[in-house]
Amino acid sequence: MLQDFERTGEEPERDGGKIKKQTEALGARLSLLQQAVRKKGLPVILLFEGWGAAGKGGLISDLILNLDPRGFKVYSFTAPTKLERREPVLWRYWRVIPPKGQIAVLDRSWYMDVSTARIEEDLDDAEAVRRMNDINILERQLTDGGYLILKFFLHISRKEQKKRFEKLVRDKDTAWRVTERDWRRNHRYDRYFRAFDEMLGYTDTACARWHVVSGMDRKAAALEVFRITAQKMEEALSRAPGAQAEPETAPLPGGFPLVPMPKLADVKLDRALDEKTYRRELEKQQELLSELHGRLYRKKVPAVLVYEGWDAAGKGGNIRRVARALDPRGYAVVPIAAPTPDEAARHYLWRFWVNLPRDGHIAIFDRSWYGRVLVERVEGFCTRAEWLRAYREIDEFERQLCDWGAVVIKFWLQIDKNEQLRRFQDRQRTPAKQWKITDEDWRNRSKWDQYEVCVNDMLRYTSTESAPWHIVESQDKKFGRIQALRIITDTLRARLR
Repeated sequence: MLQDFERTGEEPERDGGKIKKQTEALGARLSLLQQAVRKKGLPVILLFEGWGAAGKGGLISDLILNLDPRGFKVYSFTAPTKLERREPVLWRYWRVIPPKGQIAVLDRSWYMDVSTARIEEDLDDAEAVRRMNDINILERQLTDGGYLILKFFLHISRKEQKKRFEKLVRDKDTAWRVTERDWRRNHRYDRYFRAFDEMLGYTDTACARWHVVSGMDRKAAALEVFRITAQKMEEALSRAPGAQAEPETAPLPGGFPLVPMPKLADVKLDRALDEKTYRRELEKQQELLSELHGRLYRKKVPAVLVYEGWDAAGKGGNIRRVARALDPRGYAVVPIAAPTPDEAARHYLWRFWVNLPRDGHIAIFDRSWYGRVLVERVEGFCTRAEWLRAYREIDEFERQLCDWGAVVIKFWLQIDKNEQLRRFQDRQRTPAKQWKITDEDWRNRSKWDQYEVCVNDMLRYTSTESAPWHIVESQDKKFGRIQALRIITDTLRARLR
């Protein structure tokens, strides 16, 4: 894409007065559009990349002076910190995804990790392509979820960049802004040019196009960015919510080999443990898990445990037996309920991304992202297009976790309908357990057959080779706890081996 721009550093003369008037008019238009964005609940990401000294900071400053500061935030990204390097590459960017009606302005972004990092971290081709694929997935997921993403690359010539660096260095108040790394990048301009050009071409997708803007003249660049931003905001605001066509069938996740799963009706639930065997196995598996947790931390391997299952299937008790074997400094239980207003205002995967563990740590999700294809599907909290799309989005998310190095272990705790009724009634009769039973539990029970269809679909479409489902037979709680612990220890041992 950069090949389409002149690299001589020459810029035609422009009518400064005319540009100023046009920019001021567009600034007033952007101010009004921001209010429409807030009213309609359109989340917007304005992303700025480009050469050092191309004018990103000044352009962002010009842009936001036209906006209400209550409706936007500016995020400036530099090289990741040591703590950020202990998370997936995209983790720190998911954290700044704006809620509905807000604008996030990114001064550098996830593209740092596939452009300058391509050279300075000596990424091989396979890793660079994987990261660019993950970026394309991120942007498609966000735009499918209603986000507007505008991507700007400010382009200047090598000669112009050098001239600007020299000017900054001559002033003692700005000399600090030019580092040895900046000079190295200018010296190796052609190599960075190729990396930028490849990045722009690979990630210029239908859902998030690149806009390459000449930075040779700041005023002309501002006019171009203002014009594009106003035009794309108006187009996004004119589109009716949910206007996309809904697929008729669940798409098979492309590129994700699936593990065949039985239907819930075919799962036998007749196995049980006596108390003595249970106690012996519990102690054995917890000791082993405790040892494995130490090895996970030493080798910096993250683990994500996902618990789903019927109400009263024993998720809480199962999780407690797992947690008892873990060092409390190295794990967290993440209980998932109905999303808060802040969570509901963002992409549904946001609240899971921000709760991922660091490397060497364990996150235990008590319910999870699968709510999109279970309760949200049954209760109509999302559209048909959204829950159908979620199968692929979830497989992509879990694949990214595995590519990061995480062990992903997913449990569905299975009981039959009669056992659930018995446990519900026991909770009602026992004062210490009454808080566990709610009207919602009874409503969900009345929709058992609907939920069973959804669970079977979930198992069918999201049990991948890298993150398979494990159906835990929890008709007998003791058997279910030991079964889950064995799966965890066996999986971790295999991974650490």
